[in-house]
Amino acid sequence: MTSDPVGPRLRVLAVDDEPPALGELQYLLEGTPGVGEVVTAASATTALAALNARDFDAIFLDIRMPGLSGLDLAKIVGQFASPPAVVFVTAYDVHAADAFELAAVDYLRKPIRPERLAEAVRRVLARLAAHPSTASAPADQTPAPPADETIAVELGGITRYVKRSEIAFVEARGDYVRLHTRTSAHLVRTPLTTLEERWADAGFLRVHRQFLVNAGFVESLRSHGGRLTVELDGGASVPVSRRHTAAVREALVRRHRIDREAP
Repeated sequence: MTSDPVGPRLRVLAVDDEPPALGELQYLLEGTPGVGEVVTAASATTALAALNARDFDAIFLDIRMPGLSGLDLAKIVGQFASPPAVVFVTAYDVHAADAFELAAVDYLRKPIRPERLAEAVRRVLARLAAHPSTASAPADQTPAPPADETIAVELGGITRYVKRSEIAFVEARGDYVRLHTRTSAHLVRTPLTTLEERWADAGFLRVHRQFLVNAGFVESLRSHGGRLTVELDGGASVPVSRRHTAAVREALVRRHRIDREAP
């Protein structure tokens, strides 16, 4: 959570699948005392990608959205080691009981009244003051990743969930990355550099400008015709660039993950 001479300022993620409603929510949040940065997401899947990339103090979240609903997203966020505060923003009262079962800080009805939004922000600030460990890290520090993040992926029009610990390696594809597990691959829109920073403490190593590898899957480091590769559990083979060779060797030795030393 950032701060200034006036007081703490929240990093907020606003989520709504309807552009006019999302624009209004962003506008109102940016004008509310106590709010600093506001990031928007037009779906719960996009929001989850943003949450996997960085920390937020609070999520202001619509409930009824196609695919992954706001309640589904809140359940996933609740599994994070340091979950952000959740405030539901909806046109319906029917989900209020479900929302508070998920420990929501507040439940706002549309259309949103500025004074009611200000009260929700005050409740978030009070929650963070009472539980400071849940606040996000300062902007100049890389936040620690959750114990095991969950990534929402689209497969055949169906939203599925992949745990970070199930990913063997990550491959850059332009503005996207492909997450490879033992049995499948999923395309997600996020830069490889973001995952490199976010997942470093979880054992993901940069072995090539196009690849990250989960050290827990490494079986051996081998040389083939002068080219170095990391051999992974499941049969995948990932190239190691000369630039990254020394750092990869050192990291894998520290983790005792090299079964046969490469020449």
